[in-house]
Amino acid sequence: MHSTESHTRKWKQYLFIIVVSFFTAVFLYTQMLAQTAAFSANGAPKAVFKGEKGIALTFNIGWGDEKAVPIIKTLQKNGVKSATFFLSGAWAEQHPDIVQMIEKAGYEIGSLGYAYVDYTDTEPSKVRSDMLKAQEVFKKLEVKDVKLIRSPTGHFDKTTLKIANQLGLTVVHWSINTNDWKNPGTDKIIEKASEAKNGDIVLLHASDAAKQTNKALPTIIRNLSHEGKFIAVSEMIANGETKTKVIP
Repeated sequence: MHSTESHTRKWKQYLFIIVVSFFTAVFLYTQMLAQTAAFSANGAPKAVFKGEKGIALTFNIGWGDEKAVPIIKTLQKNGVKSATFFLSGAWAEQHPDIVQMIEKAGYEIGSLGYAYVDYTDTEPSKVRSDMLKAQEVFKKLEVKDVKLIRSPTGHFDKTTLKIANQLGLTVVHWSINTNDWKNPGTDKIIEKASEAKNGDIVLLHASDAAKQTNKALPTIIRNLSHEGKFIAVSEMIANGETKTKVIP
């Protein structure tokens, strides 16, 4: 009887060790997946949509010259030292002074392509040309190291990712969409943006269509400053702490 109890006790100990080992392995594997870089080990292109640390405020600008400057000043006034602006090449070409202002403020610049076209509804050769045309504009404006791109309409597919990869660009999506361009009211914009947690990439706009964004921004900054440090998207990528999606 004593031998049977001893044998049972040993098996329980072994079982406990096996269970603990299993869950430890699952935890470590999960952490490894959570820290996948912008592209997988086998080179399959992916789109960055979320990080592990920090909060990335990102602003799309495609047209207009009234909203961008106030937003830049609001960010500075409220102590936000890092943010990422995705600029249309056509817009940047027409507003070199604002592009320079973004750079002088220390904010990161990414590409929004040249023209506002849907990459999923455009021939691959024209997608490539659009991306390259934007890059030429940034080069002429002496904007260095533009390595990030966001699909102009937010839509992208495997072909888009492949072309961007070939051009040395990382496609950046988002995890929080404020829909501020729809002007749903400052309270709605604040409410949606304030859902962001550590690691989120927040989509905002600094085009003239976004009439309520600047008014909502101080409260958004105040609310999110308790969730994490504001960082640029490239910082998330450099730290190898971004989450990605593979397009089938």
